[in-house]
Amino acid sequence: MAATPVIAIADVGKTNRKFLLFDESYTLRYEAATGNAEIKDEDGFPCEDIGAITGWIKRSLGEFLENKEFNVKAINFSAHGAGFVHQDEKGAVIAPLYNYLKPYPEKLRKRFYDAYGGEAPFSKATASPVLGSLNSGLQLFRIKHERPELFQNIKYSLHLPQFLSMLFTQKAFSDITSIGCHTGMWDFEKQDYHAWVHKEEIYPKLAPITSTDTVTHVDMHGHSIAVGIGLHDSSAALIPYLKQFEKSFALISTGTWNITLNPFNSTALTDEELLKDCLCYMSYGGRPVKAARLFAGHAHDEQLMRLADHFHQRPGYQESFPFDKDYTMRLKSERSALPHKEFDPKNLLLDDFFNTSFAASDSFEHAYHQLILDLVTLQFESTSLVLRSDTKKLFVDGGFCKNMIFMNMLKEFFPSLDVYAATAPHASSLGAAMAIHSHWNSKEFPKDRIGLTRI
Repeated sequence: MAATPVIAIADVGKTNRKFLLFDESYTLRYEAATGNAEIKDEDGFPCEDIGAITGWIKRSLGEFLENKEFNVKAINFSAHGAGFVHQDEKGAVIAPLYNYLKPYPEKLRKRFYDAYGGEAPFSKATASPVLGSLNSGLQLFRIKHERPELFQNIKYSLHLPQFLSMLFTQKAFSDITSIGCHTGMWDFEKQDYHAWVHKEEIYPKLAPITSTDTVTHVDMHGHSIAVGIGLHDSSAALIPYLKQFEKSFALISTGTWNITLNPFNSTALTDEELLKDCLCYMSYGGRPVKAARLFAGHAHDEQLMRLADHFHQRPGYQESFPFDKDYTMRLKSERSALPHKEFDPKNLLLDDFFNTSFAASDSFEHAYHQLILDLVTLQFESTSLVLRSDTKKLFVDGGFCKNMIFMNMLKEFFPSLDVYAATAPHASSLGAAMAIHSHWNSKEFPKDRIGLTRI
């Protein structure tokens, strides 16, 4: 029996990593997942163990190159892009993969923005809200000014997806989906690196920008493997949707963060949008994608624990009861009589954003409806920031798409849109596979990889 042609995908998130195989119909044939071990940087702050990640990927691929059941034709990478792997002239990793949650020094932050036009103008030019270490370009600025000896020894600083590719190709590339995602490095109007990247001598440390569908053919274990250059995971997750749906839509990708992505909205960010946590991602084709972030998943879990404790219920109990439309209409009427609360997603976890009168609710069920109404009210304001008048469809994937109370309330807030719960398992991995389709796959793109349930 002939071996099945497959592509291998290494998908590295902030807290876990996955190794997957897809066949030519983009059917998942294998999946393995494990948590990311943490080590500490020179300041004692937790960070990912890049050595453990690279060793795991090499071992995983090696196993399947020896497996007679599969014929691995290619490998590509999807990973968070909010960090750099720094290498010296010999290709050795010479610094930790710094954690994007690491606090950024206030004096250095002020020095940077004072030097380059102020927070608001700079954020608008680079489509990057002020996010500290999450603006990965500022990590390089910090190294230059706090650890100049390390900075001098850096040959290349590669975003994580491109570093993983280099493990196999020995070639250094930069990718627009990583550069263009809240790094503070890309001038969206000029479509080039921002002037500060050159002035601070960062540019020589960056590899050449290369098309996302580029591959390098590498011989491994007697196989010729097409190795992609990797993508930022959020941009990769959009690819299956862009391949299946040609007309205007928006996607709310839900999880710890709820991120609304509109690949048909490339208008420049306004000051108000930046203050409300809007930013731009970059599509795999190099087009700006306006997006709005909300820390909704984390807020939901925090508030649910509080609610469950009050009613002496297990947190998962909310999955067992249905959406109550009549009670929701009553809650909305009561909410409209309350003073308007200014939307500020950066303060989402503060109690004053939630109607805290759980004690007035007669049941866990009603209190949970109230909690979801609070969240959907915020979600409506966040999502509305990036919608356009021609947006007709709103897809929701991730954890909240399975929450019918959330989904039905969302539909109530967007009555003019077709709202769908979308099932696109492993969307970022699937997108990374599709990005280099022509280099490994002999079949046409399938048009049915995303399942939809209309609300």
